[in-house]
Amino acid sequence: MKCNKILVALSGGVDSSVCVYLMKQQGYDVTGLVLRLSPAHNSTVAAAQAAADAMGIPLIVAREEEWFQREVVVPWAECYRRGQTPNPCILCNPSTKFALLCREAKNRGFDAIVTGHYAGVEEQEGRYLLKKAKFLPRDQSYMLYRLSQDQLSMLYLPLEGMSKDQVRAIAVQAGLPCAAAPDSQEICFIPDNDYPAYIEARFGKMPEGEFISPDGTVCGRHKGLLHYTVGQRKGLGIALGRPVFIKSMDPQTNRIYLGDAGEEFAAGVLLRDCRWIPFEQPAQPFKAGAKIRSMAKEAAAQIIPLPNQSARVLFDVPQRAPAPGQSCVLYDGDYVLGGGYIESQIE
Repeated sequence: MKCNKILVALSGGVDSSVCVYLMKQQGYDVTGLVLRLSPAHNSTVAAAQAAADAMGIPLIVAREEEWFQREVVVPWAECYRRGQTPNPCILCNPSTKFALLCREAKNRGFDAIVTGHYAGVEEQEGRYLLKKAKFLPRDQSYMLYRLSQDQLSMLYLPLEGMSKDQVRAIAVQAGLPCAAAPDSQEICFIPDNDYPAYIEARFGKMPEGEFISPDGTVCGRHKGLLHYTVGQRKGLGIALGRPVFIKSMDPQTNRIYLGDAGEEFAAGVLLRDCRWIPFEQPAQPFKAGAKIRSMAKEAAAQIIPLPNQSARVLFDVPQRAPAPGQSCVLYDGDYVLGGGYIESQIE
C-alpha cells in the first residue's frame, strides 16, 4: 500500500485496535476515527478513546446522529414495518460508515482508510474488486457488497488473511486492553437487540392483523408485521394441527399468509437496487454463487440482468425462504460480483 497517512475506523474492539497496531508497526502515520451515531454509541466512543490513548494515536470523534437517522434508521424501520427484514449494517456501510470515513479522509488529507472487516480489496485494470477473506469462517464480504468504486479505492483491509484467533493473539502480544473483549452480536444502536420494541417506540405501534391459513381462511391474529419474518415457523401462536410457516406478508392488507411445511423453498428471487463491482452493469446472463443470507451457503444460480438495476436469480436447487428486504450477494469464486435487495420470491 503506497501511502503515508492512514485513517482507521476505531471502535475500541479487538479487530479495529489490531488494525491500528499493525499499521503503526509498518510505519504509517495513524489516526483513529469513531462514529458517534446514536446515544447507544457513547460506550463505543469511550472504548475508542481508551484504545487510542493506549496506542498513542489521535482520535477524531464524528458526531453524525442526524445523518445516521436519515440514511439508516428511518429506511431500515420503514422496511420492517412493511414486513421485510433488512440488514442495518448493509444499509449503513455504503451510506454512512464508509461515506463518512471517506469524507473525513479526503477533507483531512489522509491517503487511505482502514477498517477491521474480514475481506479484501484488489485492483485489476483500473477497477477495484472486493474479495472474500482468506479465513472463510470470518468472511464479511457479504456486508460490503454495496461499497462504491470510490470507497473501495481508498480502502485497505489488513485482516484479510487472518483468523480471529490470530487477531486476538496479536492483541495479547501487543498488550492491548481489548484482547479478551467479546465480539459484538447486537445491532449497534439497539443494545438489547429488541428491534420491534425500538421501532414501535420511535415510529408507532403496528396494528394487529390476520393470519391466513394455507387453505385461504382466517386462522388467527398477528401482533404486527414487524414481529415476524418470511420463513418463520416458531412463535406464531397458531394451532392448525400440522406444521406451518410464514410464506409471505402483505403490507397493503396487513395479512400474513401461511404455508404448509415443505413449501418453504423458492426457485429464485427478484432483486432490486442492484450494485455491481467488476462492471457497471452486466451485459448478459451469467452463472454465480448466490448467498441469500449472511450465514447461508452459496447456491449455484443463473443471474439474468433486468432494466432499472434489477435482476432475476434462478437457483439450480431451490432455496429455503428467501426473505424480502434481505440481500442476495453474488460471487465468482473469491470475488464479489455484486447483489441486490430481495424484492420477492420466484416460485
